Amino acid sequence: MKTKDLISESYSALTVNKVRTGLTMLGIVIGIGSVIAMVSVGQGAKNSIEASIQSIGSNLILISPGSTRGLGALVSSGRGSSQTLTLEDGHALDKQISFGHTTEMETSTRGQLIAKGKNTNTRVIGTIASYTTVRSLEIDTGAFISDEQDRTSAKVVVLGPTTRDDLFGVGSEAIGQTVRINGNTFRVIGITKSKGGSGFLNQDDVAFIPLTTAQHYLVGGSYLTTIAVQAASSDDMPSIQDEVNSILLQRHHINDALQADFTVQNQADIVATASTITGTFTTLLAAIASISLLVGGIGIMNMMLTTVTERTREIGLRKAIGAKRADISSQFLIEAVMLTFAGGALGVVLGWGISAVVSKFAGIAANVTISSVLLAFGVSAGIGIVFGYYPARRASLLNPIEALRFE
Repeated sequence: MKTKDLISESYSALTVNKVRTGLTMLGIVIGIGSVIAMVSVGQGAKNSIEASIQSIGSNLILISPGSTRGLGALVSSGRGSSQTLTLEDGHALDKQISFGHTTEMETSTRGQLIAKGKNTNTRVIGTIASYTTVRSLEIDTGAFISDEQDRTSAKVVVLGPTTRDDLFGVGSEAIGQTVRINGNTFRVIGITKSKGGSGFLNQDDVAFIPLTTAQHYLVGGSYLTTIAVQAASSDDMPSIQDEVNSILLQRHHINDALQADFTVQNQADIVATASTITGTFTTLLAAIASISLLVGGIGIMNMMLTTVTERTREIGLRKAIGAKRADISSQFLIEAVMLTFAGGALGVVLGWGISAVVSKFAGIAANVTISSVLLAFGVSAGIGIVFGYYPARRASLLNPIEALRFE
């Protein structure tokens, strides 16, 4: 038989019982749709996290207090939770690093902000004037913290747009207004431009105050939670990272780098780690969703075996008039592949729709890629061949005389 005839016969056979064909395809539709949706949501989350990390600045080397030991070793303190970085460490790094760089120091805490009867609990960052350069932060209205305000421990605050909206109303004029932070009164001097993000990564839900002010009135002591060094060139980052390690080990009187009481991270490494984690979760979600593909494949095999039984006499008649085994097996295999291809196409539409709904209502920019669509069709074809092979082979091996006698 010609391929055109096989396809035509297969289509006619599948449309005889439309309800059964549709229900059989449903498993493939749901499976393919789920896989595409999960992969697209995972990819969207990955892109969002990477964009958030990149938005904190470029060519950054981040130093945080404390270090996490490897398995089986003693743990000195949780990274970021100890008090091993000081203001003097930050100044030493700024002076001693030999490559082109800009240094930013900060201490952060949670604070209760109150203004005009409204309040919000947000992240309060005590920092210095270079923060805007290192962290790629832009001011929408007003001004950022100056070196003079940091030197005099001035009680001034710069608000993120989300914090401003929570305290004074959406788009309200807040410059010159007063805000109480943990019982201390601060004057608003600036509002930052929106950088986006959500949850703990929301860079708009934040308040900035001078570093010395934060140390005197909010956290106490001269300890820092982060020192950020921005390299003038990405090529200098490895060398600067080595210098940072060397300077801090010497200042902290530590001979063994494995015993360091600080952690130095390259921004590129952070992005790579985040990408690996989100990629693993995406693969896990896709693997869970693909279980429905297995169920759908079993449904196709069950339908094809039933079809072989129902059409036993037809198979016997075809063989009696000269049809070869290859013709019989090809017809049933084509039927199975047509089922899965049609289901795959509908599954792509379903997955695209789910991704669009998630993007609109969940705030995650789900990203449906061409590779995931091609993978869906490849998987569909594979399921059709794998689960259609046994019924097709069984049909081709039927004895024509016994098949003609079948009731």
